[in-house]
Amino acid sequence: MTFSPLRADNYLCAYPPILMPGALKSERILITGASGFIGTNLLEFYRVWHAGAVANLDSAPPRNPQHRELWQAVDIRDAQALRAAVTAFQPTAVFHLAARTDLLGNTVADYAANSDGVENIIAAIRALPSRPRLIVASSRLVCDISYHPKTDTDYAPPNAYGESKVLSETITRRACGNSIPWILVRPTSIWGPWFDIPYRDFFEAVWRGLYLHPGNARVYKSFGFVGNTVHQFDHLMFGAFPKAQGRTYYLADAPMEVLPWASSIAAAFGVRPPLRAPYLLLVIAGKVGDALKAVGWNNPPLTSFRLANLTTDMVIDYMQAQDLTGPGPYSMDEAVAVTVEWMVRGPTSQQKTE
Repeated sequence: MTFSPLRADNYLCAYPPILMPGALKSERILITGASGFIGTNLLEFYRVWHAGAVANLDSAPPRNPQHRELWQAVDIRDAQALRAAVTAFQPTAVFHLAARTDLLGNTVADYAANSDGVENIIAAIRALPSRPRLIVASSRLVCDISYHPKTDTDYAPPNAYGESKVLSETITRRACGNSIPWILVRPTSIWGPWFDIPYRDFFEAVWRGLYLHPGNARVYKSFGFVGNTVHQFDHLMFGAFPKAQGRTYYLADAPMEVLPWASSIAAAFGVRPPLRAPYLLLVIAGKVGDALKAVGWNNPPLTSFRLANLTTDMVIDYMQAQDLTGPGPYSMDEAVAVTVEWMVRGPTSQQKTE
């Protein structure tokens, strides 16, 4: 097995933030939902680069035990507790990542955190004497994978989770208005250290030799390595904010082909390359997965929904953060090597959080 010179436990030290050290030390950075996957990496980035102060407001404990002292247990649906925590911290910059992110809900009402939570964080910021910059994380699922929106308010959500994120965006625009400086971001399919389903499942399937590529399909995806996502968050907040303010951006890397990516993952694990399977066989397997999900298995290996996502191109060539932040610093080979090392080594904590 080969590894990148970057290590999983320090890869975020490889590329510095956009602010000079002195300027970063004056920033008080608040991240809601930093016990989740992207938030864990974003919090670690500012921790290792010695931001003036960093805090995590989340109802769940941190995935990374080194973040325990930076965590305060706060449910974003509790407006009073959230306001008290924000007031006590007095942030200069806020990344609002906290949300319910699974696809298990049946209605928008199941995702109250994605509407009430946004209302509450904006109300808490409005109460501060000096209003910080705000970046609110939405999702690419405000639109179906095959739908290309014409504007940032053109929506086609495929499920209740996507509908709830439409509400997140609508509330942000309405509640912030011109009085709170804001940016909306839509992370695409992000992967890397501290990730969970479904992309950790993809890596594990390749590792175990269980991933079957659909025939001769050449599928291209605008996925994103979490280190590059952190770079985009940082550059939007502390570099490009004046140009990006009041707008919506997708967070993604350059499009890549799925099979070479899977082959790169297999090579990093030291296992055989993925095999190809007839598409019809995968359709049948997806139907079986649908049936298993209907009787209570929440996460079968393959469903028709996952198969459709796997075989449908998802190329983001509009509203890209890269237009302002530049390309991410981590190459695909570096990103795969870091992620594989993290999986092989095993994190100290792999708690499932939202």
